[in-house]
Amino acid sequence: MLFRMAIQYPYLPEGREIKYVSEDNVFMRAARDYALAHSLDNFQKTGSVVVQRERVIGRGANGSLYHKEYGCERVRQHIPTGDRYDLCEGCHPKNHSEPKALADARTRGETTHGADLYLYGHWWCCKPCWDAMIDAGIRNVYLLEGSEKLFNTKR
Repeated sequence: MLFRMAIQYPYLPEGREIKYVSEDNVFMRAARDYALAHSLDNFQKTGSVVVQRERVIGRGANGSLYHKEYGCERVRQHIPTGDRYDLCEGCHPKNHSEPKALADARTRGETTHGADLYLYGHWWCCKPCWDAMIDAGIRNVYLLEGSEKLFNTKR
C-alpha cells in the first residue's frame, strides 16, 4: 500500500481535494504542452485543460504582457505566491491558466459542469481559481504527481 504524506496547501476549499496523475497521462501532457507553448510567464509556466467526456474542451496558459512592460509589484515587495494579487495587474487571477481554460471552453460553447481540470506547472490552486472552478461546476482538479516538490518555489 502506497502511503502519501499529507500536503499542506496554501489554500484548499472545504470538501474539495486535489487528485494526482502521472506525467504520461494524456490530459496532463496536453496541459504541459499548452503551458510550454503559450505561457507568457517566464518564471513559472502553467497550463490547464478542461476535460469533458474524455475530450479537451478548453485550454489556458498563465501570464500576460503586463510584466514585460511594468515588472511585478508583488515581486518588488517580496509578496509570497498566492497573496495580494490586487497589487499587480499581471498577477491578477484573470491571467491564471485555470480561468483562461474555463473561458476558452465557454467561448467554444462548451459546458464545464461536471468537467475535470488538469493543471500543469503548479502545486496548488489559489482561492480565486478555486472559486472560478467551483462556479463553473468543475468536478475534479488534477495535478502532476510530485508537483508539490517540482513546482513549489519555497522549496
